[in-house]
Amino acid sequence: MKRPSETAFFKPKLSQSEKRVDATTLAARAIVEEEASSRDAKTARLRAARLAQAPDEPAPEKAAAGKKKKTPRKSRATGG
Repeated sequence: MKRPSETAFFKPKLSQSEKRVDATTLAARAIVEEEASSRDAKTARLRAARLAQAPDEPAPEKAAAGKKKKTPRKSRATGG
């Protein structure tokens, strides 16, 4: 009969630096998840507000700001 390894029953103990890294990782993941959930809630709220607007109101049109194309400058010849 095979003898089960110790890691099958017990988790390996983490060093002090590994514990700090794990704590930092957990904190960072919690922050990212919280930001994602608040962003999703804000998006849903804004979408609902946009859809709740009267449908007969046209969407605001962007003003066509015409940019002029710049013509390339002629290089100056330096005399010597």
